Amino acid sequence: MTKSIAALCPALFLTAPASNQGKTTITAALARYFTKQGKVVRVFKTGPDYLDPQILAQASQQPVEQLDIWMAGDDYCQDRLYRAAQEADLILVEGAMGMFDGEPSSADLAARFDIPMAIVMDVKGMAQTAAAVASGLANFRHDVEIAGLIANRCGSERHAQLIRDALPDNLPLLVTLKRDEEVTLPERHLGLVQAEEVKDELELRFEAAVDWLQQSADKGLLALPKVVSFQPAKKPVNTIKTEPLLQGKTIAVANDAAFSFIYDANVNVLTDLGAKVVFFSPLNDAEVPEADALWLPGGYPELHAKALSENVSMRTSIQAFYQSGQPILAECGGMLYSLETLTDLEESEYRMLGILEGQGAMRGKRGCQGMQTAVMPEGDIRGHAHHRSRSANTPTPVGYGRRQRHPAPGEPIYQQKALTASYLHLFFPSNVEATAKLFLKQASSLASE
Repeated sequence: MTKSIAALCPALFLTAPASNQGKTTITAALARYFTKQGKVVRVFKTGPDYLDPQILAQASQQPVEQLDIWMAGDDYCQDRLYRAAQEADLILVEGAMGMFDGEPSSADLAARFDIPMAIVMDVKGMAQTAAAVASGLANFRHDVEIAGLIANRCGSERHAQLIRDALPDNLPLLVTLKRDEEVTLPERHLGLVQAEEVKDELELRFEAAVDWLQQSADKGLLALPKVVSFQPAKKPVNTIKTEPLLQGKTIAVANDAAFSFIYDANVNVLTDLGAKVVFFSPLNDAEVPEADALWLPGGYPELHAKALSENVSMRTSIQAFYQSGQPILAECGGMLYSLETLTDLEESEYRMLGILEGQGAMRGKRGCQGMQTAVMPEGDIRGHAHHRSRSANTPTPVGYGRRQRHPAPGEPIYQQKALTASYLHLFFPSNVEATAKLFLKQASSLASE
């Protein structure tokens, strides 16, 4: 038996004591810096996230994938890192929330794959205390290797020196970065603005970020980090564990400014299952392209509700697709689009598709988020919820999401004809067979509404 050979690649895990410390900005800056040096940089984002990966993909000019042991599985994560290490000169992983938050946490992931971590910290308003916090994080667990501290929003060289002098010898200050509005990434109510909306602006910010790094007081980040040995998965990871169940099928996927929450991994599952994936725009196109199934992913329909409502030909086309009994998967924003009406943040109400009974409405800062498993007749598919809207007067659900750490029922899941709709964003690799069944669903197998 031939023994699998490990793939060697420098790697660094960007973490922080909390959210909003500058992880995405610094990860994007590093990705662009090393890309400009001619390096192939592969970036991974921990946990469920659609917006950060768009920006990181533009910065690195490479695809960005999710790493989450709960959502995707240990072998899946190991396989993706191993494959990336075979082609990359550098792997960067951006953590989520704080270093030890969540189950599994960023620290769990870094420890599992022996990736050294750099602590990103907004040090505005503190000096020696920043060193104390960093030291506490570095020594909280002994199975995590800490490469050093990145001091973001550092006011001056004197400020940097106070932090540097207070750090222990085994916790170096890798870089000190001043606050720079030309580098800071733009934001929106659910996170960062979508990259496609501000592509040219992001390019300017990435270039400014490279200068930002080069002008920093400490430049420990400008050398490639420690080489990590990435092992192949213990169990060979093939996306398809059965025959290509979607062979010969065409799946139309909504993809524009209103609908863009699409994992690359999900598209890869569909194509590996044998499907042809075609993209279309509910905002700009007149009708659904010729297809056997339809996927309406999440996004920001509330920001484009008027345009979606006024595209009557598209609404008519999707309604006919639904009435014909062809499969439709509608996730979060796609579900809101499927309802009868949607009320935006300005409290204006617009007509939507009306293929699912009920009304949707935005509700400002209140919302729901968290990891859940969609429990459906087709099988369990893991995913997550993240929305700041509500729905009312919807049909009786066929099931509910199962929360990761709470016994209360999660998001309701609706099925009518061959439509499956929920607030949940599904991660297809967690159950490819169940995913295939959703896109093969026949209206005759379900009760009529």
